Amino acid sequence: MIETKKRRYLHEVDLMRVIFIGGVLLNHTTTAFRASMASGTGSKLFLEATHLALHFTRMGFMFMTGLVLVLNYYNKEHHWLQFWRKRYINVGIPYVAWNAIILFIASLAMGALNWPTYWANLGSNLKYANQYYMYYIMVTFELYLIFPLIIYLFKKLSKHHLAILLTSLGLQFLIVFGIKYGLPHVDRSSWWYLFRAYGTNVLTYQFYFVAGAYVAIHYDQVNAFIEKFHRVIIGITGILALGTVGLFFFNLNVLNLSFSATESVHQPFILLYDVFMIATVFWVGRQYAKARENGFAPWLDRGIKNISKVSFGIYLVQSLPLFLLYGILDLVTLPAWVLLLLFPLGYVFVLGGAYLISWFCYKIPPFGVLIGRPQWHLSKGVTQHVKNNFKTQTTIERQPAKQFNQR
Repeated sequence: MIETKKRRYLHEVDLMRVIFIGGVLLNHTTTAFRASMASGTGSKLFLEATHLALHFTRMGFMFMTGLVLVLNYYNKEHHWLQFWRKRYINVGIPYVAWNAIILFIASLAMGALNWPTYWANLGSNLKYANQYYMYYIMVTFELYLIFPLIIYLFKKLSKHHLAILLTSLGLQFLIVFGIKYGLPHVDRSSWWYLFRAYGTNVLTYQFYFVAGAYVAIHYDQVNAFIEKFHRVIIGITGILALGTVGLFFFNLNVLNLSFSATESVHQPFILLYDVFMIATVFWVGRQYAKARENGFAPWLDRGIKNISKVSFGIYLVQSLPLFLLYGILDLVTLPAWVLLLLFPLGYVFVLGGAYLISWFCYKIPPFGVLIGRPQWHLSKGVTQHVKNNFKTQTTIERQPAKQFNQR
């Protein structure tokens, strides 16, 4: 084990969390407004054609999960039973709770609550994670299960980390190529659910977790590489972002794919775009970390920190303000171009609403348990602010340069 000299807080991770969670809600707000626009309008086509450019956010979250987990556990003595117990409780309670809460509210909104139907639907939702964007939590559960294998792989092949990364990238390309061009022509009705509904299968996202692990282990080297070539990376990212618009029309008009397949995140081009976009977001995060050392606006810094603290909660509760937005949009009849002008207000409504719910849970015991930030301990009671329990989640160990480079 490499000896720890000192831990430093990775402020860039905070901004990366904010960008990714902000992008997720932007993605889902776009879907709500698009659904309310009349077909054939230019405004609706604009939202549809630019929608693929927002799809890096899901993969960014997968990358961040791998990054933070490896930062926290790679150089620690491993007690995997304790790891699983802690992780499954901290994530499992919010998963069950918000499935139950959101379904309850949705059932009331649709009319009288039927308890037998409610319990049946809740059981289905928990089993399949197919409602309220909970697929990410199911993928996280699967990742926790195989996480010791990822650590073992990187430690066993300590001199071949780049080979692991490139092999994972090649496998990811084959996976998304198969999903786009192969699976639509295959009858999957008899397949096991996790392969039939591949969006909840951890293997579908394996590269992003492996990439996060690689960056965590070789953090300074990756940072130096991105800093050196950031202009090229940002330029390619911009070109690829524009290319997603071309991809939309190619999928729709040349390949004659369905709309859902046209907008799918599981495409070879989107894989390439995600890699460059995540690298760009990483560089932007690093600029934020540097700016903090040179008089960065305190109010903006606090805002970034606060959103980062409850980003997981924002993801969990986003369906509540989205439900309200859908309801509001159903009540009004406006031209598509007016809805497009109102889109920023809708986005602020969704992001602000999700943030306020999450912040309430974060600040008021014992509701922190609902967003994975418990403020209590069975033997100590409510004795300290939740941030003290999670203060090392975005830290990296300072190590002797020679040893760090060898890892």
